[in-house]
Amino acid sequence: MGKPHVLVIPYPAQGHVIPLMELSQNLAEQGIKIIFVNTEFNHKRVLDAFGEKVNENGLLHLLSVPDGLEDGEDRNQLGKLTERLCQVIPTQIKELIHKVNESDDDKISCVLADITMGLALDVAAELGIPTVGLWPAAVFQLAMLLSIPKFIDDGLIDEIGTPLMKHKMFQLSPKTPSIHPMNLVWLNIDDSPSTQKIMFDFILRNIKVVETTDWVLCNSSLELEFHGFNLVPKASPIGPFLATNRLGNLSGNFWPEDSTCLQWLDQQSPGSVIYVAFGSFTIFDQIQFQELALGLEITERPFLWVVREDITKGKHHNYPKGFNERVGNRCRIVSWAPQAAVLGHSSIACFISHCGWNSTMEGVSNGVPFLCWPYFADQFLNESYISDIWKIGLKLPKDEGGIIRKEEIKSKVEQLVGDENCKTRAIELKQMVTKSVGDGGSSDKVFKNFVQWLKS
Repeated sequence: MGKPHVLVIPYPAQGHVIPLMELSQNLAEQGIKIIFVNTEFNHKRVLDAFGEKVNENGLLHLLSVPDGLEDGEDRNQLGKLTERLCQVIPTQIKELIHKVNESDDDKISCVLADITMGLALDVAAELGIPTVGLWPAAVFQLAMLLSIPKFIDDGLIDEIGTPLMKHKMFQLSPKTPSIHPMNLVWLNIDDSPSTQKIMFDFILRNIKVVETTDWVLCNSSLELEFHGFNLVPKASPIGPFLATNRLGNLSGNFWPEDSTCLQWLDQQSPGSVIYVAFGSFTIFDQIQFQELALGLEITERPFLWVVREDITKGKHHNYPKGFNERVGNRCRIVSWAPQAAVLGHSSIACFISHCGWNSTMEGVSNGVPFLCWPYFADQFLNESYISDIWKIGLKLPKDEGGIIRKEEIKSKVEQLVGDENCKTRAIELKQMVTKSVGDGGSSDKVFKNFVQWLKS
C-alpha cells in the first residue's frame, strides 16, 4: 500500500477555496500527499495571485478541471455556475481519479470535498474510495439545511423552499441564532426564482452526503458553536483554520494581496484603525458606496478600506467629490489585503465586515470587534452569532430606502470602539479558539485523529 494521497475539491468560490487550502496545507505538513482541484478559471486566478511557481516537488499539487462555462461568462451568477457544475463535475472528477491512479504509484486513497460539492463525494463513493466532507461555514448553517424536511413538515416553507410565513423569526433551539425566513440561504443568493430553485435543489442533493461520508469536518470550534454541534452529532470541529501554516503565502486567494498596507498600519497608533472589507461577492450601488466613504470620513479615524475593482455597479468607483484630498494619509485603500495579517495587527480597532464565515473566524481568532454589514448567503446568520450570541459586534440598520447612512456608520463606530465589555468578550473568545486549535485542544484532537485515520 502506498502513501495516503488525498484529492481535495472546493466549491469554486473564494470563501470555499480558502478554508480547503488551509486544511490541505495543514495535511501536507503532516506528510500527506494532496492534489488540490480548482476549476480552470479559479486555478489561473490562484496562480496569478500567488505570483510564483508552487513547489511541485512538495506534497501539495494544484490541478484543474473545467466548470462548464465559456470564457467570459459571469462566474458570479451562482445559479448558472452551479447548474453547469452538476453537468460536468462528476465525469471530470472520475476521469481525473483514473488518470492519477494510472500515473502515480500512490493511488487516490481519499476524496476530501466541500459538502457544497457533494456530487464529487458521490463519484468517490461509487469508485469505492473513502470520503470526507468539509463544511466551510458555521455548523449551525449545516444544521439549518439538514432541517429542511422538518421546515416543510412544520409549514415554515413549501416543497420548493418558499417561506410560508415570511416575517416570523424562528430558532432551531435556544441559544442559537434567530433566523428570518427571507434570509434562508437559497433565497438571498439571487432575486431570481429560477436561481433560488436551482440552489434549493442543489442544497438538497448535497446534504445527503452528510449521512454517507466517512467524516464531516467543520471549520469551527466547540467553544464557538456548542449548541450547533449538538444539532449535527456527526460533525467534528476542526477549526478555526489559522493562516499561519501557509506554503510561502499560497492562500488560495483570487486576487494578489497588497501587503504594503501593513507598513501603513505600522505607522498608526495601537487600536486606532477601522478595517473595512466585504469579501469577494459584495456589490454596492453608487449611493451606498458614497455613503460608506462619507461615513468613514466623518469618523475622523484612520481606516484601511479594501475596494475590489468590481465592488460597485458600473465601471468606475465614484468617490465623493474631494474625498481623497480630505482624508489624505488617514486612509489607505487597497484592492485586496492580507486579511489575517491585518486583523492580527495591533493598530486595528474594529472590523466593518460582510460577515462571511472566513472573515468571521479571522476576526474572532484575533479578538477584533465587528460592525456587521451582511450581503448574502450565510452572512445574516453569522451576523446573528456576532451580535446576538457572542456579543462581539453591532448591526448596522438600514433606512427606509435600504441604505446604511453615513451618520449611522459614524455613530456605530463610536459606540463599538467605546464599548469595553464588547472588547473584553472579543479577547475572551480569541483565547477560547486559540486554545481549541492549540496542542491538546478540542479541534486539535479531531485533526490529529483525522490524520491518523488518513494514514491508516
